[in-house]
Amino acid sequence: MSRERVSGAAGTARLMKRATGGALLVALLMIAVKLVAWVITDSVSLLSSLIDSLLDAAASILNLLAVWQAVTPADREHRFGHGKAEPLAGLGQAAFIGGSAVFLFIEAAHHLGTPQPIAHSVIGIAVMAFAIAVILVLVAYQRYVIRRTGSLVVSADELHYRSDLILNLSVIVSLVVSGLWKWPYADPLFGIAIGVWILYGAWQVSQKALGQLMDHELPDADRARIRAIALQHPAVTAVHDLRTRAAGPMAFIQVHMEMDGALSLAQAHRISDEVEAELVAAFPRAEVIIHQDPAGIEEPRQVFPVSAPPQASP
Repeated sequence: MSRERVSGAAGTARLMKRATGGALLVALLMIAVKLVAWVITDSVSLLSSLIDSLLDAAASILNLLAVWQAVTPADREHRFGHGKAEPLAGLGQAAFIGGSAVFLFIEAAHHLGTPQPIAHSVIGIAVMAFAIAVILVLVAYQRYVIRRTGSLVVSADELHYRSDLILNLSVIVSLVVSGLWKWPYADPLFGIAIGVWILYGAWQVSQKALGQLMDHELPDADRARIRAIALQHPAVTAVHDLRTRAAGPMAFIQVHMEMDGALSLAQAHRISDEVEAELVAAFPRAEVIIHQDPAGIEEPRQVFPVSAPPQASP
């Protein structure tokens, strides 16, 4: 591995650790202020936000541990690295998020049966406004890290905190309606709506995590770009059997390239190195394996349909 790639990996690890550490600090701060506000107001919507912050802290601890593991370089027992620690943490985070929604539904149902007025709603509104300001700063930094690293864990965290912004805005609306307009049913109803939003976020996180764990191919745009890079070399006549997958911050690219069969092994190797360098420049966190084939030689190939054929009607 070149010095440039080692430096890039170190920078990626540093950014990911900062992002997950910052998320944990924000979650702990939110727990403290929301706990005080919930004790004062006894609001279900505010309780839902407090529960979400508690789970944020648990998920952030899990994410921090996963990032430390994911950025660990490959070793003798893990030759492909430790990147799948990220999607595993993503599944754990989805479980945390889903569990919080279930608890919230139970609490909201209780308050629907016995509606209670909201006390000191202004305090709750002030706390939620403070939470929104802090989370906006965190989300902005997380998006910067995602652009630089493509981290699944940070992406899942950013998605969840972005949903927190909507959650906190909903809590403010609920407190205004329940506290100032004296309609007690608004609080549990908003709590249920927030729970549905939380479940949706858990579904999105789990789908991304499962995609990596099941070695889902990179997006079609990336695969098309890989083919274009390989074919732009004048000595490459065709490419086939392109396989890609992601594991945390790393991507893995395998491709067969067809070249003139009269080329020497040394020439074919040089061409492959040149194409590999172009691919690594386009995908800095990728491991590239290129198989060289003589042009015109027929060999078994795996061909997958773009989509499943329609089923005939009975």
